[in-house]
Amino acid sequence: MVFHGFNKLTLLDYPGKLACTLFTGYCNFRCPFCHNAELVLRPDSQPSLDAERVFELIKARASMLEGVAITGGEPTLNKDLPDFIRRLKNETGLAVKLDTNGTNPDMLKKLISEGLLDYAAMDIKSSPDGYARAVGLSGVSMSEIFDSVDILTNSGLPYEFRTTVVEGIHTEADFSKIGKWIRGAKHYYLQAYKDSGDLIAPDGLKSPSAEKLEKYRQILLPYIPGTELRGI
Repeated sequence: MVFHGFNKLTLLDYPGKLACTLFTGYCNFRCPFCHNAELVLRPDSQPSLDAERVFELIKARASMLEGVAITGGEPTLNKDLPDFIRRLKNETGLAVKLDTNGTNPDMLKKLISEGLLDYAAMDIKSSPDGYARAVGLSGVSMSEIFDSVDILTNSGLPYEFRTTVVEGIHTEADFSKIGKWIRGAKHYYLQAYKDSGDLIAPDGLKSPSAEKLEKYRQILLPYIPGTELRGI
């Protein structure tokens, strides 16, 4: 398995744990607000680390780490992901968090059923009606997304859902529909879009105000009392 980024230490990527972050390349979405455009579109142009080098780096820091966050790109596109995590847990004992867009429910179910995950974060890109626009594709099959939401909410695994909110893509109606869709979710975070300088399609995108984010949160609270704003 090949990685295209390694963040040695973070307090942000794994809630409640001091962790390192691994970045996989490629993604099956083209979200215009994606802040890792090179990683999604041209991962081979980025530095690469094979699994053996990653294990060396993690083991050298294992005494100060509590967990490993695996993000992307979309990590579940890698068929070797279960084997990698299994070895990681066996050799380091560290907790593992997965970030996913929810398009591979079979992989998600396998990882959970085999006890390979300790935490999962799934992006809710928009309401079902708004998904195609949010992910930059003309057509999107929602069945896999729906399955992944169901898997997480019924898994017993600590998890969160999250949405990057973008002016020009999301509306109040979207958040009402999202609330009804994932009603009862334990944790749902709204985070504001920010221009990283490495976006897929930055034209016309704006970050929402704190006031607008709070308005969206209020819309969601009747459905998901655990809705919070992140990074505000």
